[in-house]
Amino acid sequence: MKKYILTLTMSLGLLATIAQVPEDVLRYSYFPVNGSARNMAIGGAMGSLGGDINAIFVNPAGIGLYKTQELVLSPGLNFNNNKMMYRGTETASKKAAFNLGTSGFVFGFGNPGSKWTSQAIGLAVNTIANFNNTVRYTGLNNYSSYSEVFAEEFSKSRLTPDQALNDPRLAFGTAPAIYTYLIDTFRNGNRLDVKGLPEFLLSQGIALQQEKVTKTTGGITEVALAFASNMEDRLYIGGTVGLPIVKYDRHTQYTESDPSGNKNNNFDNFVLNDYITTTGVGLNAKLGMIYKPKEFIRLGVAVHTPTIYGFIDRQSSDLTANTEGYNGTATVSSTRFTGNNNSGLTQYTATTPWKAIMSGSYVFREIKDTRRQKAFITADIEYVGYPGTNFKADSKTATNADESYYQELKSVIKDYYKSAVNFRLGGELKFNTVMFRAGGAYYSNPYKDDNFKSNIIQATGGLGYRDQGVFIDLTYVHNLTKDVNFPYSLTDKQNTFAEQSGSRGNVMLTLGFKL
Repeated sequence: MKKYILTLTMSLGLLATIAQVPEDVLRYSYFPVNGSARNMAIGGAMGSLGGDINAIFVNPAGIGLYKTQELVLSPGLNFNNNKMMYRGTETASKKAAFNLGTSGFVFGFGNPGSKWTSQAIGLAVNTIANFNNTVRYTGLNNYSSYSEVFAEEFSKSRLTPDQALNDPRLAFGTAPAIYTYLIDTFRNGNRLDVKGLPEFLLSQGIALQQEKVTKTTGGITEVALAFASNMEDRLYIGGTVGLPIVKYDRHTQYTESDPSGNKNNNFDNFVLNDYITTTGVGLNAKLGMIYKPKEFIRLGVAVHTPTIYGFIDRQSSDLTANTEGYNGTATVSSTRFTGNNNSGLTQYTATTPWKAIMSGSYVFREIKDTRRQKAFITADIEYVGYPGTNFKADSKTATNADESYYQELKSVIKDYYKSAVNFRLGGELKFNTVMFRAGGAYYSNPYKDDNFKSNIIQATGGLGYRDQGVFIDLTYVHNLTKDVNFPYSLTDKQNTFAEQSGSRGNVMLTLGFKL
């Protein structure tokens, strides 16, 4: 894996305007199920149960159980609590944001005289990923400096300083670092080396104070149209066409400073701000089937095709460095290197992993009058093929260098990630018009390297009320997360990273009306 990461990082030095990195794989595919309050209360295990509008996004055969019409609205609220451990220092951050669960309508109708006794059509919208979050970590690093990234990029570019300052490919790191004298050339015998000024502090045994704050907003909102058919209340088949819409904004501020208090060692601090906005639209399909071998048993299978996205990234950055009078300068700011000649504009396509879901449910007192059913338990097993994720340059704007970069990125993704299996389990206990629900889910580690610990554990619970064509469901979902976050990537030494652990609370309310 390491050789691919090194190769990719070298390429990034010459293609800094391309924002796609291996971590983007998880942004568009590694998130727990979101949906209606009922669905979330049972851990998201909707693959074989059906009878809920959220089946449109899991197993569309599930809307085949509808015989009437239903209108649903699901507002919610997320609470993020992040804990980060970086170089022995723990930090915390919080963020709350609105969340929209599955909302829309399902229209069920009979088909007299046919063995396909009923059909259903559903149109729904759902926030399948919510990007609203703030992640912050800080610590003392006596091992490496972010300035080494810029020094490596400049060295490998084989450009003169004047050429680098005017090269749009280096506008987001190297050029501002040269302009502010954060990096410079130094004679080493007969060799001319490129070094960052903070590296000289490291060689003196001074640990650098580093901080990274990342604020993200937006999400993936999917609009989906589904159709399902019911064969004699025994076999249900269905399909969904989905149109996910992406809006992602990220502001990353990285700060590195000298904590020694020495004002005569040519470095006090630098601050790098990076801004990126991603917009895109995708297309996908979901196919599913539910079969009842017995009245009280439901078995389900569903396949989610990869989503094919068309993306546009707009990126800008600025860098300010205080070099304590080095080369006749003190504090220098640079903002002129981005936003010119579309240097921050990238168009590309992305393909997310495909998914397969196997499901089973057991319904206690299964009868046609669902109001008299007493309880159920249900479970999903989901397979996700993360190595199948792919990014491609836009055919109208791509250069040979762009094509080469994306080919290397594809190799890195295959070596960086593995396929994963996720588990969801839930159940409901019914007392006339009131329901009690509970569940849980486990989303396993998508990384190949065992040093990168990542998973999501969910605990869910909720209440439901149904009477005279009106239903109200309330759910709380508690997510426990583990992940890793890299402040920067170097080619000549191992990369340091922060370990992320925290929680996300999600409150969801669903209001529904039988029409």
